[in-house]
Amino acid sequence: MEWLASYWWVLVALIIVFSGLVTVNQGTVSVITLFGKYRRVLKPGLNFKIPILEQIYRKVSIQNRSVEMEFQAVTVDQANVYFKSMLLYAVQNADDETIKKVAFKFIAERDLMQALTRTIEGTIRSFVATKKQAEILTLRREIVEYVKEQIDQLLETWGYHLMDLQINDITFDKVILESMSRVVASNNLKAAAENEGQALLITKTKSAEAEGNAIKIAAEAERIAAQLRGQGVALFREEVAKGMSHAAEQMKQANLDTNVILFSMWTEAIKNFAEVGKGNIIFLDGSSDGMQKTMKEITGMMQMRTVKDQ
Repeated sequence: MEWLASYWWVLVALIIVFSGLVTVNQGTVSVITLFGKYRRVLKPGLNFKIPILEQIYRKVSIQNRSVEMEFQAVTVDQANVYFKSMLLYAVQNADDETIKKVAFKFIAERDLMQALTRTIEGTIRSFVATKKQAEILTLRREIVEYVKEQIDQLLETWGYHLMDLQINDITFDKVILESMSRVVASNNLKAAAENEGQALLITKTKSAEAEGNAIKIAAEAERIAAQLRGQGVALFREEVAKGMSHAAEQMKQANLDTNVILFSMWTEAIKNFAEVGKGNIIFLDGSSDGMQKTMKEITGMMQMRTVKDQ
């Protein structure tokens, strides 16, 4: 009987000892209390607690956690904005003080989630209330940065850290979406009309410039051609005068009448009119008086040329 009693005492002792063994899973820690007061934190692995006296108050996950949120905000111009977002958060670290905050700040996990989501929703609403509806769609990054700046310090007092906030969708009321679509369409039409007008203006400007350049080039070419023709005629007349002067000088030296040259020029001119003319009517005074008049005019021209050369 004594042996049997000793056996039962040993068995009870072993049961008590083994009841004090605690296994903590990876990614979690266990908060131990003694008579309801915080005692210590058990890390992942096999741990030992004082049987009966020490109790596991709460198991705290130190892994990343996420939650989806849907809520409504109102812009400064009284437009309803609907957000769908995803919140990623985690315990700051596995230090005892941090775990103590996480374990005792809120009664239950759902109370933490309610406070966290409502705080973020309120922060976003306060930001949206200062903006116009047309600005919201382009401010995703600014909204996230504003939220992190506003609540990081608050979450630190709870023992948590906001890792990321993803705003997945931003929508408006159907009426507002339709009006925004019309505004975008009208702006696109306006931009297209302006582009077409600019293109037409550029085309006409370039065409006018090209036409002006062509006229300028043609006028310059005509001016140069007229100048060259005038120079050619002047050279021709100068050479003719020089030839006539030289011929007249030689005839004087030979004691011949210089009027023979003028008569020869007169007859050559008439001959050239007859050969080259293409049906044009040219009136010439073929009488002896007319010829003498023409001869006198040519002689006068020859004398003026001779005086000029001297």
